[in-house]
Amino acid sequence: MAIWFYQNINLTDFAHLGKNTLGDQLGMEFTEIGEDYIKGTMPVDHRTKQPYGLLHGGASVALAETLGSIGSALVVDQTKFNCVGLEINANHLRSVRDGFVTGIARPIHLGASTHVWDIRITDQRDKLVCISRLTVAVIKKPSA
Repeated sequence: MAIWFYQNINLTDFAHLGKNTLGDQLGMEFTEIGEDYIKGTMPVDHRTKQPYGLLHGGASVALAETLGSIGSALVVDQTKFNCVGLEINANHLRSVRDGFVTGIARPIHLGASTHVWDIRITDQRDKLVCISRLTVAVIKKPSA
């Protein structure tokens, strides 16, 4: 059973949420949405590497938070709630020098006031690069 607020959601329904954001600057793209996950990619290039030529850990964290936060936004009624990152951690397991990485975010907990997401980032060989956990606060929008 799908976890999304809007039934039959597809990538074009939320692609605008990535425009003019950090994710846009880093070349992130949403690539797939399933019943209980959201998937996206990010290039490993001059925008996302650290001085030693490896994928910057902060770029991996940015991908993880982007996927988890957008996932939370798609679970709630966006006319009534905002979803914002509360805490994130990451374990960087393998380096990447080029190509792209893919992140898949799946919920661990979807409560009324918090969501917790597991985000796994892999390289082009499907080797695990980073495991991250994101806690998102679900905040009621102020009344107009």
